[in-house]
Amino acid sequence: MNLIERAVSPTPTFFQKLRNIGLALAAISAAIIATPVALPAIIKTIAGYLAVAGTVLSGVSQVTTAGD
Repeated sequence: MNLIERAVSPTPTFFQKLRNIGLALAAISAAIIATPVALPAIIKTIAGYLAVAGTVLSGVSQVTTAGD
């Protein structure tokens, strides 16, 4: 099974929830990074790490299949 087939095949419910959490993390962190207000550097650093974690979580959850 290649990557495209895995991405379009049905995803188990647990991993759908994880995917949505990852997308939310990525969206929140993108909003924090893009704010025009001056934030402390530690906040922007943490937001960057959350963006990476959310993106990886969403990507891995999307290509998980129910199994045969």
